[in-house]
Amino acid sequence: MAVSAIPRPRARRRRPPQFYAGAAILGAVVAVAVLAPQLAPHGYADQDLLRSLQPPAWMRGGEWSYPLGTDRLGRDLLARLMFGARVSIAVAVLSVLIGGGLGTGLGLAAGYFGRWVDRLTSRLIDIQLSFPPVFIAIAIMAALGQSLPKLILVLAFVSWVQYARIARANTLAVREREFVLAARALGAGERRILLRHVLPSILPPLLVVGAVNMSSVILAEAALSFLGLGVQPPTPAWGSMVAEGRTVQSLAWWNTVFPGMAIATLVVGANLLGDGLQRERE
Repeated sequence: MAVSAIPRPRARRRRPPQFYAGAAILGAVVAVAVLAPQLAPHGYADQDLLRSLQPPAWMRGGEWSYPLGTDRLGRDLLARLMFGARVSIAVAVLSVLIGGGLGTGLGLAAGYFGRWVDRLTSRLIDIQLSFPPVFIAIAIMAALGQSLPKLILVLAFVSWVQYARIARANTLAVREREFVLAARALGAGERRILLRHVLPSILPPLLVVGAVNMSSVILAEAALSFLGLGVQPPTPAWGSMVAEGRTVQSLAWWNTVFPGMAIATLVVGANLLGDGLQRERE
C-alpha cells in the first residue's frame, strides 16, 4: 500500500539583506534618540565660550570630554547630534503616519466608492501635484510660523498625495475581486469590507511607499531647518546645525560634516529599508 507523502510546511521566505541593514541603521538612530538624556556627555544647550570651536578628541587641542568637538558657542556637538536625532525621528515617523493615514483613507474611499468621491479626490491630487512639495512647505511654514507640531503637519500635508494615488489604484484593482464580492453577497457592510478585506490587501505597497517617503521627509525637514523655517533654537536640529556650521566652515569643518553625515546615514537607512520591503514583494 502506497504511503501518501506528508506535505511539508512552506519555507518562510528570507528577507533581503537591505531590509536588515536599513532596520539596523534606523534602530540604532532611534535608540540614540530615546537614550539621549542618558548617553549625552553634556546638555545640548550648555555653553562654554572658553571651549568655542574645540576640535574633535583625536585632533590636536581636542578633549575626550567633547568627543566630536564643540560649536561656536562651546556647546558639545555630540550631545546636540543625539538630541537632534529626536527631532528627525519624530518628524519622519509622525509625518509618515499622518500623511499616510490621510492619503490612504482618501484613496481607499475614492477607489471603492468612485463617482463624485473619486472625482473630488482626483482634482485635489492634481491641484497639489501642480506645485513643488518643498515650495508648499516653505510657503506654509513662512505664513504660520515655526514649531515642531506645525512642521510635522506641513510635511504630512505635502506627502499625502503619494499614498492616495497608490491606495486608489490598488483599491480599483481589488474591489471586484472574488473575496470582496463574496463578503458583499453575505451582507457585510461597506465599512467592514473596507477595513477587513480591502485595506489589508492594499497595505503592503503602502508600507513600501511609507518607508521610502521617510527619506524625503528627513531631507525636507533638514532643508527647512537649514533655512530657519524648522525647529527653532535652542532645540537642536541637524539641518540648523549645518546652517550654523556653515559660517565657521573654514575654521571648524566638524560643525558641518558631522550633522551632514548624520542626515545622510538616516536617509540611507530609510532607503535601504524601503528597498528591502520592495524586493520582498517581488
